[in-house]
Amino acid sequence: MSHDLSATPTLPSLPSELAPALMADLPQGVFITNHLQQVVMANAALLNTCGLSEAMLIGKPGDFLLHPLSNPQQHAAILAALAGEASFQGELCQQRPSGELYWAELHLVPLHTATGAFSHCLGTLHDISIRKQIELELQASEQRYLDLIEHIPAGVVVHGAHSEILQANARACDLLGLSLEQMRGLEAIDPQWQFLKPDGTPMALEDYPVNQVLRDRLRVQNLVVGVKRNDATGLVWAMCNAFPVLDNGGQLSEVVVCFTEVTDLKRTEQALRKSEERLRLVLLGSNDAPWDWDLQSQSVYYAPRWWQMIGLAVEEQPPTIALWDSLLHPDDKQRVDASLVRILGSSVQSFELEFRLRHKEGHYVPLLSRGFILRDEDGTALRVSGTNTDLTERKLAEERIHQLAYFDALTELPNRRLLMEQLRKALLGCARHQRQGALLFIDLDNFKALNDTLGHDMGDHLLQQVAQRLRDSVREVDTVARLGGDEFVVMLEDLSEQPQETALQAEMVGQKILAELNRPYSLRERPYHSTPSIGIALFDQHTAGLDELLKQADVAMYQAKAEGRNTLRFFDPSMQASVDRRVALEQDLRDGLQRGELLIYCQPQVNVAEQITGGEILVRWNSPSRGMVSPAEFIPLAEATGLILPLGEFVLRQACQHLAAWAREPALANITLAVNVSAQQMHEDFFVEQVLGILLETGANPQRLKLELTESLLAKNIDDIIAKMNRLRSHGISFSLDDFGTGYSSLSYLNRFPLEQLKIDQSFVRDAVIEPGNADIARVIIALADKLQLKVIAEGVETAEQRQFLLDNGCQHFQGFLFGRPMPMDEFTARCQQA
Repeated sequence: MSHDLSATPTLPSLPSELAPALMADLPQGVFITNHLQQVVMANAALLNTCGLSEAMLIGKPGDFLLHPLSNPQQHAAILAALAGEASFQGELCQQRPSGELYWAELHLVPLHTATGAFSHCLGTLHDISIRKQIELELQASEQRYLDLIEHIPAGVVVHGAHSEILQANARACDLLGLSLEQMRGLEAIDPQWQFLKPDGTPMALEDYPVNQVLRDRLRVQNLVVGVKRNDATGLVWAMCNAFPVLDNGGQLSEVVVCFTEVTDLKRTEQALRKSEERLRLVLLGSNDAPWDWDLQSQSVYYAPRWWQMIGLAVEEQPPTIALWDSLLHPDDKQRVDASLVRILGSSVQSFELEFRLRHKEGHYVPLLSRGFILRDEDGTALRVSGTNTDLTERKLAEERIHQLAYFDALTELPNRRLLMEQLRKALLGCARHQRQGALLFIDLDNFKALNDTLGHDMGDHLLQQVAQRLRDSVREVDTVARLGGDEFVVMLEDLSEQPQETALQAEMVGQKILAELNRPYSLRERPYHSTPSIGIALFDQHTAGLDELLKQADVAMYQAKAEGRNTLRFFDPSMQASVDRRVALEQDLRDGLQRGELLIYCQPQVNVAEQITGGEILVRWNSPSRGMVSPAEFIPLAEATGLILPLGEFVLRQACQHLAAWAREPALANITLAVNVSAQQMHEDFFVEQVLGILLETGANPQRLKLELTESLLAKNIDDIIAKMNRLRSHGISFSLDDFGTGYSSLSYLNRFPLEQLKIDQSFVRDAVIEPGNADIARVIIALADKLQLKVIAEGVETAEQRQFLLDNGCQHFQGFLFGRPMPMDEFTARCQQA
């Protein structure tokens, strides 16, 4: 028998190290085939059952299950199960290598991965030869019994007036184990046999059928006796009918006794009693509760399990249909009663109904009732029998599945799926009631920094508090949902009919949410401050679509972030145009990376003698459709989209290729190239391996490579950053701290980083000769570098006065337009060679 896979539950996978141990202890044969239908695992019980060794089975096709004596249709079903198309259960004939035939019960269940792909097939094989032999013997016995009844219906013995045997037929001779010659003259009480009562105890001599007739001169009808012979040939059960034969004078002359053997019937009765006992025990242990309703007598039977389901003892209430009807849930009663009337009045043979019955303790138990209807020839229902199944566990599982499908596990808020369903209903409501609504897209500011510094547990705790505050900020009819991460959506329904008033209502709710989410949170019993950015999109019956509406609110939220965060903004069509331009720019940048449109430039770095000692690598984008795109436009986009990773790798590889080429020219061999590294690159687990791999691939001298880091990069995951810098420093790579003085460096741990150089930001250099404050900052940076034994370089040097100021205060290296603008690498190479 095969089964559709849609009805087969997905089975969980066992750890590979546990499967062999578990299989080894199983008493029945178990094996597993892979997706190629090859046996990959089999336990000892299977090998013993099949008469095969492990070497004969492992790695071989699963067609060892196919035997010419088995049903060809079974072959196809078995192969389908091994291929993962269906499960299989059936009995089949098998043959061991010795030639011995045996019967087996086979179960095959396909196993699937979490993604639904077929991976293995689990099989069990159980030897049922003994059971089959018993079945065959029982069938043969029944056939013999039928033949005997048909051809020799009874054994007949004729007794005389003093119980002596006068005559007997062949069946009687067989029954008593004697020939006719041996039987003649013997009395009924002869010690060569003994009669037993139906319960198996010896029958008193006066109760023997022939003696009862001789004594009472009355018929003996349908008396079951056991005939136990002394020749140890066993016990035979027979149905006895004895009657007197009177002579012409009315005197009893003979007694005729007819024996109909009922040994098989007796055994069947014993088997039936055992079966009834087994059924009773099964029903006690089963989750199903059988019931029976005789529509003629209105008598009802409920199994003990049914009483347990409703918390009543059997003796507490009489088993009536009225009792069942009185326990029905009020919301189910009309439906169920009407269904029963309809079912009984129709011609259907079976039915299923779900309903709830009141438990003794007051709660309701969900049940599934399956019934079969016995009808007369006219179709009138006479009797209904069936089972009740407790659905409590299934209902709880369904509720859990619904919770997982439609609600966020962390915050218990509706998830995106449920939000979209609610939003769809809201849009329909707008069309019916001519009222408007609003969608508020909420994103927490700097949430990633919290996860990176305090860990995801604290991030989850914050999200739970935010969810609760959002619930408390809106009406019960409004929807609060979590889309994922730190993104929440609030849907306001049934607002004003006027757009201006709707916008005002949405803004009031938005301001309330801003205030609530600005209140301090408690994380690890310490206050924590977080702010949101909120985008608002209004909707009515004319709104284009769900995804577009959500996108509009998202765009407005990003506009709120762009305008300083911790604020709210309404969607404006111009925002979407800006987003579209950004998306187009991102795609062009992706394509440009692949088409080689990105170029590297280099700006000279000089010493006090204005000799070129190195250069800073800068990237330019020459787009065929856009022309030269400013780095100020595409670098932030690359960082926001993750394109900074392939872009950074491209720049690093280009720089190393030039260093490797220059190593062969004396005028260029000592030039150092500085490459900017983004925070995303530095935080990648494989960054160190990537840098070392590029150096090895290009053959560049690591001592000529300098990596420029920003102060903000060093503010997070300090220990991890230091470890990576030390690993690279051990290979000769140096580090420069870019834009120093504009970030968040703490002087207390600055000396922990393996830096070689500080770079004074151009904002301090630009006004150093005219702004005392910037001049003081520049002096402090130079003095600090000297104190930490670090080199210092000033960027953005554009005038001789700036250079002289820096030189007078101890700065030894310079970079800026005064010494050269960023230039293509060929031009930079030529300039270095000329120098």
